[in-house]
Amino acid sequence: MMKAIVKWILSMCQSCRKHSDRGFTLIELLVVIVILSLMVAIVAPRILGRTDEAKMTAARVQIRQIEGALNLFRLDSGFYPTTEQGLQALRTMPVFGPVPSKWRAGGYLPKIPQDPWGFDYIYLSPGTHGDFDLLSYGADGEPGGEDKNADIHHGDL
Repeated sequence: MMKAIVKWILSMCQSCRKHSDRGFTLIELLVVIVILSLMVAIVAPRILGRTDEAKMTAARVQIRQIEGALNLFRLDSGFYPTTEQGLQALRTMPVFGPVPSKWRAGGYLPKIPQDPWGFDYIYLSPGTHGDFDLLSYGADGEPGGEDKNADIHHGDL
């Protein structure tokens, strides 16, 4: 019995080798392409529908990072950068306005990021909602808006 099973397995392997030498038929390739197309058609809308949500989350994370750097700047200097100095004061030591007596060598951020839509973050100091305002205008780059165009404020996080 065992001998018959081994003989059957060896015959299967030989037929597999003969088949593999031929390659794929056009029908087999078309079936694979159809299956892959169906998978993309089902999965793509789910992934693409979440890009706006992902960008909004990324903006919130970046705002928190910038807010942390601003707080470190304040701890070292005793004040937040002015609106005129802007977020650039986190990269290079300000040379106008109030100049900090202590400033961290290398800055407080490796670079000043843009929001996920490619716009600069809006920074005002003093702010209308606290010591400073830090926000992104969202996908449209304009104040106000709803959904993906809504403003993202540091105080709302």
